[in-house]
Amino acid sequence: MFLGLVMALVAALCFGSAMVLQALGAQAHSPAGSGGGLLGTVRAMVNVPFVCGLALDLLGFVAQLIALRSLPLYVVQAALAGALAVTAVLGAAVLRLRLGRAEWAGVVGVCLGLALLGATAGKEGDKHPGTALHWIMLAAVVVIAAGGAVAWRLKEPARAAVMGTLCGLGFGVVGLSVRLLPAVHGMDLMPLLKDPATYALLGGGAVAFVFMTEGVRGGKVTTATAAMVLGETALPALLGVILLGDRTRPGLLWLALLGFAIAVAGALALARFGEVAPPDAHGTEGAAIAEAAAPEAAVAGTAVAGTAVAETAVTASDPATVAEMTAANEARERQRH
Repeated sequence: MFLGLVMALVAALCFGSAMVLQALGAQAHSPAGSGGGLLGTVRAMVNVPFVCGLALDLLGFVAQLIALRSLPLYVVQAALAGALAVTAVLGAAVLRLRLGRAEWAGVVGVCLGLALLGATAGKEGDKHPGTALHWIMLAAVVVIAAGGAVAWRLKEPARAAVMGTLCGLGFGVVGLSVRLLPAVHGMDLMPLLKDPATYALLGGGAVAFVFMTEGVRGGKVTTATAAMVLGETALPALLGVILLGDRTRPGLLWLALLGFAIAVAGALALARFGEVAPPDAHGTEGAAIAEAAAPEAAVAGTAVAGTAVAETAVTASDPATVAEMTAANEARERQRH
């Protein structure tokens, strides 16, 4: 169990650090410089900090898998939500983000809650649900994907809240599916390839990534991240207790519940750090761009106004010129369309 606790903390450290590195990489390529759309997003990802962040994500996922094989689900999911505390502390040092009192209280809450969970956690559940649950996990991915397709057309902030919740549920399916995977002996991977839980794991991770990306694109980062934290902790933890037999140490259930609540509340207080790039950076860049563009806009506006005045003077003085200018304008409009 000790190895599982270490791996859960390593996963949180990797995921939290990856957010900061990806923020550094994204800041190096502003939307104006990289271009818009998908091509601009890809260009913003092709740099050393962002690639290092993706590598940490992969390492964190491996650590998460190891932790889930030896710890109750509620401990691992709470630890993953605690990755926001790592992002907040590193962001304050590296990205110069300001932490208020509520956010420092969130960092302390996450640390305290995880400490209580680690002290009260029992061994992972020993229940072995039937194959039907494996198929149910795969069906849950389909339901989550369908729900996301419907939520795609919602308006903010409902869209961000629904997308974040579906993202959290997708991560919850990943956690549950890992616990359902069969043991692998040597290089024989056929049991994994035949098990629906394997595809539920892959599908759950994919839809979670897509929906989290869509959840924050509308700018409602705090809403989407808070919904994700609730979705990936509360329901999966409950299902782990009911379906997989996860338990606490004898007589410490109340303390484990308290630790879980404190850790989740702390993560919710840090929800705004679920954004890859800090909003202050984008706001500063936007202000700088607007300030730089202001003189050019003024010059262009003056030129347009001068042209309009000149045309008005000419048309007022010479009726013959009016017809020529009208014909020329109509020709330009036809060419434009």
